[in-house]
Amino acid sequence: MAVAKAGLSKKAEGVLVLDVRGLSSVADYFVILSGSGPRQVNALADTIAEELEKQGSPVLGSEGQSTGAWVLLDFGDVVAHIFEPETRLHYDLEGNWADAPRERVEA
Repeated sequence: MAVAKAGLSKKAEGVLVLDVRGLSSVADYFVILSGSGPRQVNALADTIAEELEKQGSPVLGSEGQSTGAWVLLDFGDVVAHIFEPETRLHYDLEGNWADAPRERVEA
């Protein structure tokens, strides 16, 4: 998956793809990634957005760049959630979507 690969190219951690088809009307896949802090979270978001734009999938919407704790990038069928580690634990998307099939992605 392009989002995961782009994140891994900038040293994203804990990259997880959730297949939410049939569970969510918002997207087919959520890609969850972590950066070490606000600066890396924003760098990951920039890299992912640039790479997917090159591949013909522009960002349709985004949230969170001002704080860098949780950046959301909406590509239509795929939504990227890029977190600081503490924020990721707090919101626990993995737990909230426990019924979703998942795949951990590593470099």
